[in-house]
Amino acid sequence: QVQLVESGGGLVQPGGSLRLSCAASGFTFSSTGMSWYRQAPGKGRELVASITNAGSTFYVDSVKGRFTISRDNVENTLYLQMNSLKLEDTARYYCNCEYWWRTYWGQGTQVTVSS
Repeated sequence: QVQLVESGGGLVQPGGSLRLSCAASGFTFSSTGMSWYRQAPGKGRELVASITNAGSTFYVDSVKGRFTISRDNVENTLYLQMNSLKLEDTARYYCNCEYWWRTYWGQGTQVTVSS
C-alpha cells in the first residue's frame, strides 16, 4: 500500500536551514506528482510546494526564494530544502500525493523556528 514517511524536522533558529525528506513506497513514485503541505497550530493545512513527475515546480508566495522542492526517482524520495527560516514557518509539514484518485498523507514532521 502507499506509504509516505517524513523526516528531517526539528528546532532551528530564525535564518537557519533544514532539509525535509519523504520516503515513498507502494506506488510508482517517478510517475506521480508530489507535494509538501504544512499546518500551523490553530490553522488549516496549506500547500507549500509541489513538483510534477516531469520536475515542474510550484511554490506558495511566502516561501518563494527560500524553499526548494526536489525529488530523487531512484531513491523514491521527496525533499524540501528550507533556507532562511522564519518564525512563521513553524508548523507540522506533511508529504502528499494523489494516486489512482485517492489522496495520501504521511504522518508529518514538526518544524519549529524559535530563538
